[in-house]
Amino acid sequence: MDIVHGLMTGLAIVFTPVNILLVFVGAVMGTLVGILPGLGVTATVAILMPVVLGMTPVTAMIMLVSMFCGARFGGAITAIMMNLPGESNAIVTCLDGYQMALQGRAGPAIGLAAISSFVGGQISLVMMMLLAPVMAKMAIGFGPPEFFSLTLMGLSLVTSLTGKSLVKGFLAATLGLVLATVGSDMFSGSLRLTLGRIELMDGINFVMVAVGLFALGEILLNVEQGVKFSLGKVPRGLRNLLPTWQDIRQCLTTWIRSIIIGFIVGVLPGAGATVASFISYAVAKTTSKTPERFGTGAVEGVAAAESADNASTSGDLVPMLTLGIPGSAGTGMLMVVLLMFGLRPGPFLLPEHPEIFWGIVASMYFANILLLIINIPLIPVVVQVLKVPYSLMYIIIIVIGSIGVYSIDYSIFDLRVMGVFGIIGYCFKKLDYPPACLLLALILGPMVERAFRQSIILSDGSLSIFIERPVSAVFLFFAVLALFAPWLQRYFLARVRSKERIPAESAQ
Repeated sequence: MDIVHGLMTGLAIVFTPVNILLVFVGAVMGTLVGILPGLGVTATVAILMPVVLGMTPVTAMIMLVSMFCGARFGGAITAIMMNLPGESNAIVTCLDGYQMALQGRAGPAIGLAAISSFVGGQISLVMMMLLAPVMAKMAIGFGPPEFFSLTLMGLSLVTSLTGKSLVKGFLAATLGLVLATVGSDMFSGSLRLTLGRIELMDGINFVMVAVGLFALGEILLNVEQGVKFSLGKVPRGLRNLLPTWQDIRQCLTTWIRSIIIGFIVGVLPGAGATVASFISYAVAKTTSKTPERFGTGAVEGVAAAESADNASTSGDLVPMLTLGIPGSAGTGMLMVVLLMFGLRPGPFLLPEHPEIFWGIVASMYFANILLLIINIPLIPVVVQVLKVPYSLMYIIIIVIGSIGVYSIDYSIFDLRVMGVFGIIGYCFKKLDYPPACLLLALILGPMVERAFRQSIILSDGSLSIFIERPVSAVFLFFAVLALFAPWLQRYFLARVRSKERIPAESAQ
């Protein structure tokens, strides 16, 4: 079945009254899931599993995949409005999106996030249809050494480029890696750094750390400094709340680069949207002529994070649908749903059940369009939230974050851990340490450890396996190069500016 015929088949499946309704329900539900910290796509699919199993396989996947797309964008709303990432992939959006909100540009920030999500989602779907077989073959050849080197490269990029100081970024990432070891050893089962608390046997959950570092830390600092969170005069009319054409022009190159990065990283099982967003942001910053703007409200920062995030959604589905290898926890749950319907994801899914594959592709096309239509008109309504007095916003943010953290395991202990990381987040902000480095290291830590220990087992204890395998060696090279990126960046910028000054001086 060729691509055009397959896509037409998928659109015919989606454009029925029931399926259109379920795409809408899934997109709206996904947006809400993304906004609420702690809920997440994985938990939501698990909750909805008894419901979707009463549907046909195609209809169930259409609703769940639409929710998957919606959740990617939903996290951007609270990231921009409250500096509160609902999902780990929204952490990068906080860096510049929240700063734009503080500058009175919350509307353009949300609009740019919606447009970036749409562009990233649609273009990556074309890449998914055209390149899925090739990309799947590349991903299947990746073993533990390649995954270790890839995650190490992601950590190096973020450590060197997220904060103002390489040393502070390195220390924050080191603390994150230490915290990632808390819990049961994945190979021996022995307990590590649990301090005798059974609640820490499964490790430290990302959500409580994210809410503490980003939300509570920000609140504590603002209370101390007496910051007045004010939107100022809210422009009227949708046109004034959308990004300007200048904003769009600044983001064109960033979109192209970030979509490619997001899709490729998404195809690699285990890498996920978080890694894609961080790498895209780091590349956007290091290739910018004005890298100092990043972290202070740069539109390219929001565009890089959101376009890569949504591009990785399509890439994430490639190994699951074509190889039967889930690329993330979310796609793992989608795979479980297919298995419960008696369908086996893998090389034979497309020829034997083309309606599943093309139904998913068509529903994602429609869901991205629907999300753009739904979210952009709501920008004026959402922006009005910033008119709420910040003293009340403190309470709202803390309540939303606490509900999200408590809903994970219904544990008061988790709320206490959230409070501890709130204090750590406050200290990080006071001392100018990048909290994103700690959080990414916490998320990637188990992946890094697992891949490293598997590689050592494969090589009988020899570290040479990481440089003997070409792909792994390339990733390691870029990981080392990333550590020198700040100095290289300053050197090349100095040279470019000196060349610009010489003609100007000659003209005088």
